[in-house]
Amino acid sequence: MSRIRRLSEGTINRIAAGEVVERPASAVKELVENALDAGARHIEIVIGGGGRDLIRVTDDGIGMNAEELALAVERHATSKLRIDGEGLEDLHDIATLGFRGEALPSIGAVARLTILSRPKDADAAYRISVEGGKTGAVEPAAGRQGTQIEVRDLFFATPARLKFMKSERAETQAVSEVVKRLAMAHPEAGFTLTSGDRNLLRLEPELPGEAGRLTRLGAIMGRDFEENALAIDAMREGIALTGFAGLPTYNRGTAQLQFLFVNGRPVRDKLIVGAVRGAYADFLARDRHPAVALFVDLDPRDVDVNVHPAKAEVRFRDAGLVRGLIVGALKRALAEAGHRASTTVAGAALGAVRPETATFPSASHAPRWPLPGPARAPGLAEAAAGWQGAFAELGGHSARVEAMPEQAAEQTVDMPLGVARGQLHETYVIAQTADGIVIVDQHAAHERLVYERMKKAMAATGVSRQILLIPEVVDLDEAEAERLVARIPELAELGFVIEGFGQGAVVVREVPAIFGKLDVAGLVRDLADDLSELDEALSLKERLEEVCGTIACHGSVRAGRRLTAEEMNALLREMEATPHSGQCNHGRPTYVELKLSDIERLFGRR
Repeated sequence: MSRIRRLSEGTINRIAAGEVVERPASAVKELVENALDAGARHIEIVIGGGGRDLIRVTDDGIGMNAEELALAVERHATSKLRIDGEGLEDLHDIATLGFRGEALPSIGAVARLTILSRPKDADAAYRISVEGGKTGAVEPAAGRQGTQIEVRDLFFATPARLKFMKSERAETQAVSEVVKRLAMAHPEAGFTLTSGDRNLLRLEPELPGEAGRLTRLGAIMGRDFEENALAIDAMREGIALTGFAGLPTYNRGTAQLQFLFVNGRPVRDKLIVGAVRGAYADFLARDRHPAVALFVDLDPRDVDVNVHPAKAEVRFRDAGLVRGLIVGALKRALAEAGHRASTTVAGAALGAVRPETATFPSASHAPRWPLPGPARAPGLAEAAAGWQGAFAELGGHSARVEAMPEQAAEQTVDMPLGVARGQLHETYVIAQTADGIVIVDQHAAHERLVYERMKKAMAATGVSRQILLIPEVVDLDEAEAERLVARIPELAELGFVIEGFGQGAVVVREVPAIFGKLDVAGLVRDLADDLSELDEALSLKERLEEVCGTIACHGSVRAGRRLTAEEMNALLREMEATPHSGQCNHGRPTYVELKLSDIERLFGRR
């Protein structure tokens, strides 16, 4: 008897289901993608027990007739693949989210599945049920136009899978994340997500265009992102890149707010991690991450979406071209932002100065005016007390005002960063604008200006190199060495000259002169890791930027130095003319702007 045998149809279906339906969120993803492919404008998702007990997806798409309904639950039956010139299904020209015809039969193999559908202008709807892989007959039913798919008791046919399910809360969160990603990619459709009696998400369809997309992103990523987003719009060799990227000062501790969509499909790709990190390397520390939502549109033949069971990853025909487009577009948008800083900085500053309790350091600082009775606005006395306390420790020499000719003041008050009115603690420049005040950290601002001048000079003359007296040979894995050798021209532009040295080794002959003492072998291994993981030589670039930043720090105006009015205004004018001057090299703001209306609200005047 042969040791090799054919598997039963039920086992085949359950194995396939294990690849496609990993957890309830996977099933929701497949069903919502089907609804979007059907042209739905409103999609309603209801879940129970984190999706294990119930998943119901209702849409107003084109619907299915009785014949289509019977085919829809068969394996590898789909309407989404085009026929090529040879009469075969074209797997290289995929314009829909789904295309394999696996989702419905896979779900039906491990759950109790019911589909109710009615095409447009049809007199009746039809229903079909699949339970544990057993398909029932198509029956007439009552229903509105579109399709409703109900999944109950997910994995009841494969009880072992239930042991690997996470808590109801975790599964619900996973479903919510899947729906949000699809909603970000398709702002033209409305979405509602309900779990039990809780409404988790409600999004109305947005108008087509940039404004509608930004509104949808703001509803999911937060209104602060909407206020601090830079528009991205670039094209290169038939590849279009659109979307929005947050200002450097609007950053996060993780990369969770970084999204990539390819032809309307949410994907996870290390491409975006390396490209975004490279574009923001000048502005953020390594442990801070920007918020971005990028949309890549290209010919379907230039991207392979059939490389992952759950279609969560894609493979570009020319990944280098896409990466270069992303880096270039992000850098251009950041440069055009000029000295703009995140609005959340001002919000945080205003929040910090709002005292919550009235505390008086001493009797000498208590208010000496009579406080009115019940008619006074609540909180004003506490606010006044907090301000008294806040200025109690300033001392006689901590704040000073520099006189300025009246004509010059009138001319500069309308500039973006206004006119300098004084210096506080010999560290912060206070400037008056047409509609508020600006507080500038003189050291952080000047450090950024010096850094930008150094970058400009380095770009004009190139990175000066220092020849090693004894070239250093570094042993690597053969694949790592090949990746480094393939980047020899790029590394040479950064002042790092290497050559191949047999199999699995490189020899370093020159290094950037700015480095001084350097662990050459350690840097080479870091570069090899970067090229393997992110396909970009970030270690070298970040090391160069770190050294330049250190030099800029030591060469800039220090905190504690007195500045004249002319020096303070010169600093403001140079900040206005220098890109990226709104944040230091680590993503922290160099200035805070407070609008007059905000200050008036702080004092209860509004």
